[in-house]
Amino acid sequence: MGQLAHFTTPVDIVVSRLRALDEELPARDGVAVFNRVYLAVTEAVDRSVDAGRFADARAAIALDVRFAERYLAAVDAAANGRRPPACWRPLFQLRRHPGVRPLQFALSGINAHIGHDLALAVVDACRTLDCEPAELEDEFDRVGDLLVSLEERIREELMPGPDLFQIADPLTHLLGSWSLERAREATWTAARALWALRGLPDVAEEFTERLDAAVGLAGRLMLTPLPD
Repeated sequence: MGQLAHFTTPVDIVVSRLRALDEELPARDGVAVFNRVYLAVTEAVDRSVDAGRFADARAAIALDVRFAERYLAAVDAAANGRRPPACWRPLFQLRRHPGVRPLQFALSGINAHIGHDLALAVVDACRTLDCEPAELEDEFDRVGDLLVSLEERIREELMPGPDLFQIADPLTHLLGSWSLERAREATWTAARALWALRGLPDVAEEFTERLDAAVGLAGRLMLTPLPD
């Protein structure tokens, strides 16, 4: 696919919203830490779309926008005194805790967004595009690859201390059991299950609630305050 013409896309609108949040939030705020990470991912997706690196640009845009809308809805809910989904509550509740390190905030947000939001975004995008999840697998994998590469970078940038693998560091123990790659695999399974359950709304709702709660529990553990 050749170079796409330059025009404002829904992804550009998402990027603008994320940049506005980046300017509004205090740098040390836990939501701001995650937002910077997510902004970098979304900008990378936007560049890939503009460069024609997605085989199906329309599908990539639909997935990316539906994905972002889940996070932005959580931000809006918290800002307006409503309860965000359970997967996001730990980050919003502990966003100013002095004992939580920036890397914890970043990975807790990634956990919420990948573990819960991405599965629902796949279903949302399938409904928008009138397609099956299998038709979005390439776009899902490419977005996931961008997240994996970024996760490696932020671990290096945000991990305190000169030795990233200090086995005595509580942060190493706390976060070492979580893997974005495993979370991504589980998310794809969850997305396919939700799509299969679309004709059983009560079962799909219960499945979604349990997924939300489980991801929220993992996120809360990731935000355990640690000594300096």
